[in-house]
Amino acid sequence: MTAPYPAAMSLTWAQALAWRLRRQLLDPVGAGTVDDVVGRLGAVVAKDLGAAELSVRLRLQHSQPGDLVAALADGRLVKTYAFRGATHLMTPEQAAVHLALRTASRMWELPSWQEYYGLAPEDWPALRDVVREALADGPLTRAELADAVAATPAFAQLHASIARGNDTLLKPLAWQGVLCFGPERGGRVTFASLEANPRWPGLPDLEDAGPRAVRAYLRSYGPATPERVHYWIGEGLGAGRRRVRDWLAGLDGVTTVDVGGEGAAVLAEDLEDLRATAPTDAVRLLPGHDQWVLGPGTADAHVVPSARRPAVTGGANLVLAGGVVTGTWTIRSDDVTVTWHVDAGPPPTPQLQDEVARLAELLQRPLRAIVQRA
Repeated sequence: MTAPYPAAMSLTWAQALAWRLRRQLLDPVGAGTVDDVVGRLGAVVAKDLGAAELSVRLRLQHSQPGDLVAALADGRLVKTYAFRGATHLMTPEQAAVHLALRTASRMWELPSWQEYYGLAPEDWPALRDVVREALADGPLTRAELADAVAATPAFAQLHASIARGNDTLLKPLAWQGVLCFGPERGGRVTFASLEANPRWPGLPDLEDAGPRAVRAYLRSYGPATPERVHYWIGEGLGAGRRRVRDWLAGLDGVTTVDVGGEGAAVLAEDLEDLRATAPTDAVRLLPGHDQWVLGPGTADAHVVPSARRPAVTGGANLVLAGGVVTGTWTIRSDDVTVTWHVDAGPPPTPQLQDEVARLAELLQRPLRAIVQRA
């Protein structure tokens, strides 16, 4: 990392969040496609595809229901285990980078893993080949994959672990680029060959992937303190604090600026744009567990004031003003009830009504805004 920018380069967090809102296609809303949005965010939680699609479509001027599923079907997006072991949507290029980092811990080589699954480190190449062969003709359900793997006597003991829906064993296979989620079949999860996706570039070397991940994070979540970078990459992907620290320190074109009295890393190419950015009062409604809060983490009080953290961590739908969580919202019948926190000042009712109208357009149902203070 290059030397700090001259002390005259000082920003407020309001400026930084306004710039970040623009980078994350929230102010203004973007004009691209669903994979453009996912590419900009780095990853989108995919436990609930409906919520994931809403999160993405709220960042687009024009979109249609089903766009996310279509992007998965043609390989522009992949669904796999990534940050904190949870299921995420990513572009194939991002998945390659993030999965390479996820393999750094090599947790499948831990003695506890070897004992529980009856797998030694030297057994994994053969297991990968068995899974590749099983998926060569198309996606399989858990039960089908379990049967196929257990047909090899050396791996017969893995049948129950795969079939019962505990995906702990499957996660390393996903991180190693062997499989990902396929399309649901009759409401059942399937797994597909990641290598069969023509857009899949393969896993890069760890020391190539690390700096790429840090740079991408700063492009969408900067300015970022070292602790925030570690939260997303070091903790989230299990890459480790020391690796992330070294990647950040060795990255060309990165500098440190003062943001509200804190040192934060930013790409040098973004400095002038950041300095020219004015704070915004833009209001946005987002679904719970949106990347706006997951990227920096709910412990980042600049985005999630500490009093609001329990609700945000619990998955409450988010109200943002100027990039700061200022309330929550719920839908019941045709009513969207916005609960605005009193310490955030008077509620901007017209802007909240506009956001509810946009929500109604995307969900294709009539909705009425009810604003209350708490």
